[in-house]
Amino acid sequence: MKSAKQHPSFRSGMVAIVGRPNVGKSTLLNRLVGAKISIVSRRAQTTRHRILGVYTDEDTQIAFLDTPGFQLRHSSALNKAMNRAATASLREVDAVVLMVEAGKITPQDRKVIALLSERSPVIAVINKIDRLADQAELLPIIDDLRTAWAFNEIVPVSAEKGAALEELVQTIKRYLPEGEPVYDSDMLTDRPERFLAAEIVRENLFRSLGEELPYGAAVEIEKFEHQGALRRIYATVIVSRPAHKAMVIGAKGAKLKSIATQARKDMEELFDGKVYLEVWVRVKQGWADDARSLHALGYN
Repeated sequence: MKSAKQHPSFRSGMVAIVGRPNVGKSTLLNRLVGAKISIVSRRAQTTRHRILGVYTDEDTQIAFLDTPGFQLRHSSALNKAMNRAATASLREVDAVVLMVEAGKITPQDRKVIALLSERSPVIAVINKIDRLADQAELLPIIDDLRTAWAFNEIVPVSAEKGAALEELVQTIKRYLPEGEPVYDSDMLTDRPERFLAAEIVRENLFRSLGEELPYGAAVEIEKFEHQGALRRIYATVIVSRPAHKAMVIGAKGAKLKSIATQARKDMEELFDGKVYLEVWVRVKQGWADDARSLHALGYN
C-alpha cells in the first residue's frame, strides 16, 4: 500500500467522533476529509453505521470514525446494534471528539458524556457557532463542559461553514502518537462504493420525506456492476409497512423518481463517473428487529 510522504515526526492515529444524534458529526467528517462519505440530513439518527474517513496532510494522518449517535430512547435490535458500534469506537482510538451544539448541554449530551472513558484524551467540540447572535454566548457552555468532564481541550467550530476546522485539526494532532501512515495518501474511506451508494439513496429518501417516513426504512444494493466507466446500480428501499411503500413511491411514482434522480446525481459527483440507477421499494415487516435482516444490511 502506498503511504503519505513521510515527515521526520509524522503522526498517525484514530479518532472517534461521538455525540448525541444530529449534532453535526457527519457534516464534520465530510468537511475534514473533503468529500461526502457520511450522509447528512436534518433528521436525527441518520447515521447508522460506523464510517471511517481519512484525513492526510504532510505530517499527519487521522483516521476519523463517525459513529452513530448514541440511541438513548429506543431499544430495537437496530438501535442496540448502533450503540454497540458507537461504544466499540471508544475502546480502540487514540483520541475522542465529543460534539455538542452551541447553546446548552442537553440531558442527552450528559448521558453521552457519562459513557466517556479516561483511557483516551477527549476534545470537546462545540458545533454550530455560526447560529449564535453573540460569540459571548459560548462562555456558559464552555463553563458547563468544564464542569461535566475533564476535557483535554474545548474547540468551538462550525462544521457546516468550515469555521475553525484547521484549529481543530491542529489540536487533535497534539494527541496523536508518532507513527507511519496506515492508509494510502489519497484514500478517503475504507467503505466500498456499494455501501456508499446505499447510503446516498437513504440520504435522499430522508431528505425528500423527512419526518413523514418512519425510522424503519433501509436500502439494500441488489446489484452493482461496472461497464467501462459506467456504474449500473440496482437498489431496493426496504420499509416496514405497505403504507410506507406508497409514501416512498408517491403519486404516479413521482416521489421515487425524484429520490432516484437526485441520488444518481450525488453518486456521479462522488464516484466521478456516469451512473445508471434503478430503485425499487419492498415491504419487509419487522426488519429492524430481525437479526438476519440486520446482518444482511450490514448491521452487526
